[in-house]
Order: sequence, then structure tokens, then C-alpha cells
Amino acid sequence: MIKADLLLTNAEFVTLDSPASAVAVLGDRIVALEEVPAREVIDLGGAVVTPGFHDAHNHMAWFGLTLSEVDCRVTGLGDLYAAVEAAPDGEWVVGFGYDQNKCGGHPTRDGLDRVARGRKVWIKHTSGHMCVVNTPVLEALGLADSAVEVSGGLVVTDVQGRPTGLLQEQAQQLVTPLVLPYPVDTLVDAIDRAGRVYLGEGITSCVEAGIGGGWIGKSPVELEAYHRAREQGRLHVRVELMVAADALHEVVELGLGLDLGLRTGFGDDWLRIGPTKIFSDGSLIGHTAAMCHDFADTPGNHGYLQGDPESLRQQIIAAHRAGWRVATHAIGDAAVDLVLDAYEEAQRRFPRPDPRHRVEHFGVSRPDQVTRAARLGVIPVPQGRFVNEIGDGMLRALGPERSAWAYRQRSLLDAGLTVPGSSDRPVVAGAPLLGMHDMVNRRTSSGAEFTAAEAVTGLEALRAFTHGSAYASKQEHLKGTLSVGKLADLVVLSGNPVTTDRIKDIRVLRTMVGGQFRWSS
Repeated sequence: MIKADLLLTNAEFVTLDSPASAVAVLGDRIVALEEVPAREVIDLGGAVVTPGFHDAHNHMAWFGLTLSEVDCRVTGLGDLYAAVEAAPDGEWVVGFGYDQNKCGGHPTRDGLDRVARGRKVWIKHTSGHMCVVNTPVLEALGLADSAVEVSGGLVVTDVQGRPTGLLQEQAQQLVTPLVLPYPVDTLVDAIDRAGRVYLGEGITSCVEAGIGGGWIGKSPVELEAYHRAREQGRLHVRVELMVAADALHEVVELGLGLDLGLRTGFGDDWLRIGPTKIFSDGSLIGHTAAMCHDFADTPGNHGYLQGDPESLRQQIIAAHRAGWRVATHAIGDAAVDLVLDAYEEAQRRFPRPDPRHRVEHFGVSRPDQVTRAARLGVIPVPQGRFVNEIGDGMLRALGPERSAWAYRQRSLLDAGLTVPGSSDRPVVAGAPLLGMHDMVNRRTSSGAEFTAAEAVTGLEALRAFTHGSAYASKQEHLKGTLSVGKLADLVVLSGNPVTTDRIKDIRVLRTMVGGQFRWSS
């Protein structure tokens, strides 16, 4: 009789599938959910075992890079300027994570100049949808005294027409020639650092939400960084890569694609190409999301699309026709309308079975849009953690009436949609247990209630960060539940997220990927 390699016993097994009294592993697969002969037996001392967590939308390389940048997640501009002033000497000061809603406004070029000691300064907003640079950077760009028009973006100016240093959306790409591409080995180091953090949080799989182009990409050969990390044993979790639509071009006989015809699905269980990533609009807290009505706190401003509507529509349809799954960033309800229109037209003109297209964020969605997404089989990808960390800013931007439409959970499930769990890290903290906690509790960081009617149960939150995310990646046959034949990816916890509303207090004890415990507390 063949023995299992490993048998896990004496635990509460939350399989999200069949009942289990034990979990047996052979190679990288689960082979039994009961006690069977095994070469090694581990008594888990009554801990809780769930499927490994799967972050359906994060920025792994970007997060890894932030671990070596100036932390600007502060509550006052004075603290931000102090952090810049204290940065180690060098040609550049690069910071991340500021939120004008929390620190009292955007930093300015002049404020940064006062503390920079002549260095170039580049401070990135927590949303990733804007940044602030100082005068030496603007001078290098020829923007010290006047702005330029940028399609899908804005060089913000003061009343005299002088650039303030704030660059929104596509205008951020003006800085690209000065700072990008990052060397591949720098990105490998970032991927390594990020993956080690992920294992400690119970993450076994994630989706990297945009590589290779646009303002989101860090290198035109970003895929090589992930491939190299894997070769060197430094890719610690399974990764699906969204390819930025900017990296796609016409390929002979194949339409829109990558050289050699690479597209969605190429790769294996550890590293594979997923959807193509398209940006339709911007940020809610940054007031650049494309809305059907003005923002409540900035009358006259209803955001904007990141491109010509017809061009965005054609891009989505072309990607669908070429066989890509499409993941389109859409936060404002006007952007959601455009994306759903394009998905419906694409499937009508070029039908294919179960395309499983996604709307990343689905940030502000009217009731009719929820119903329509369900009818089209589209996957919404909201971020539960946003409610806590940036919820106060969202409430101000939307006002009380439209806040009820923001970052829904309950109504999506009730409409029959499969909802994945995701963080958008490093926009907010990425630990899945924090995300689950906020899906259940729906409170902002100030303690304000954020549409309690959209709360879900602990079981539904756990299912989102496991089966829901696997489904969003068309990988539910391989992972997302503890089932015989699926990958042995699991997490050992100090408590059960299904039975407590204090999910954030649960500790990760061990993380297994592919039948091996790769992290232990």
C-alpha cells in the first residue's frame, strides 16, 4: 500500500468541501481527508486548517520595492516632509503611501524642495494613481514653469499655471524615462522580499495585477524577473501575471498578443500568464475615477477616463477576440458602464465559452450594474480592506447616498456572483485575515460604519479569499478548497475565521505550499 508523505492530524479542518478528520499529502497533492498510513505525522495541537489564501489582485513587485522606500503613510504633511528630509543621502528620494485625506493635503514641489537638500524627490500616492515630484524632477522633464497636455492624465497647476508637482494618472509616465526600467535583479529582490511576507500571512497564491507596461509596470521584461526568481528558488508563492495592455501588439495571424502567441493560460501551477490588464479610469480617493455624477466634496469634478471611450472599447474587444481573459480596472460607475458594454459586445460578436472577464475593483456600482454583471458572468474584484484604511476618504468623496454603492460584497453574492478576495497591496495592508475582518465588520479606521448591509459572514469572507479567488483565475479545479486531488496549499491558524468576528486577531501558525511547510511562526 502506498504511504502518504505527510499526515496532518488533531486539527479543525475547514475544507470548504467535504468533511475531514485529517489531511494526507503525497507529493504536492492532497490524497485523503482521513487518517491513512504516512511517512510523517504532524499533530497540529487543535489548530484550525483552511485552504491557503489567494490574493486575487495585488502588486507583488511594487510592494517588494516599497519595503526599501521612504514610508509616507503619515497623518500630517509635517511628518511627510520630515520623512523625506531624513532619507539617506543619494540622488533620489523615493517614497510611497501618502494619502492626502490623512495628511491634510497633497505635498507640493516647494515643500519637498525645502527638505530635499537638492535631491530629486518622487513620492507615490497610496492608490498608485498619482505622485508628487519636486522642482529638480520637473526641471528634468521641462515642466518647471508650465504644464503639458497628457491624454488620460493631468499635470496639476496652481492658479498661475505653475505645476504644483502633482501628476495624476497617465501623467505619471512623464517620470518614467528618469526612473524606469528597474534592473531585473532589483525586481527579483523585491519579489523575494514580498513573497516572504506573504507566506507569513498565509498567502499561497496571488495575482500580480499588471506587468510590462503603462504606469503600473516596472520593466518591459518584468516576466523575466518572475521567471528568474523561480529559477533561483525565490518565488515563494504561486503567481498569476496580468499583462498590461500597453505591452500587447499585433502578432501575425493571432491578432492582439505577445510575441510567439503567448497569452492567458501559458505557464504552470507556479507561474502563469493570466488576463490582460486594461485601465479605464483612476482612483476614488484621488478623485480621478470616472463617475456619472460629481464627487460630493468637489462639485464640478466627476473624474475622467484614461483614454478615448471608443479606443478603450476596441481594445477590450480585440483582447477578447484574441483569446485573452480581460481584467479591466473600473472604479467609477461611468467606467463600469463602459466596461460592461464592451464585454457584452465582445461576447456577442466573438462568442467563446466562459471567458470569465473581470472588473478590477468594481468600486462604485449601481444596482442595475450588479444585476448586469451577474447576467454577463463577469467577475467583480472589490477590496474589503479598502473600507477600513481608505473608507473615510471614500465616504467624503461619495456622500451618504452613493456610499451605499461602494465596494459591495453582500449584494454581489446575493446576485449570484462569485466574489474573490483581494487587497490591491500596497495600496492598503495586504494580510488576508485583515481583509476578511473588514468584509465582515465594515468599519472605517475612524470607527464609522460603512454600509453595514454589505457585510458578509466569516464563512463567505474565507471562501472569497480561497475558492472565490481560485475561480477568478479559472483555477478552482486545482485550489481553493481542501479536496482530494487538489494542490496541497493550506494554512494553519490559531482560530477559526468562520466562527469569530475578530478575524484580525487570528494568527498564522504555518503555511504550506505544494505539500511543504514553507513558513512557521
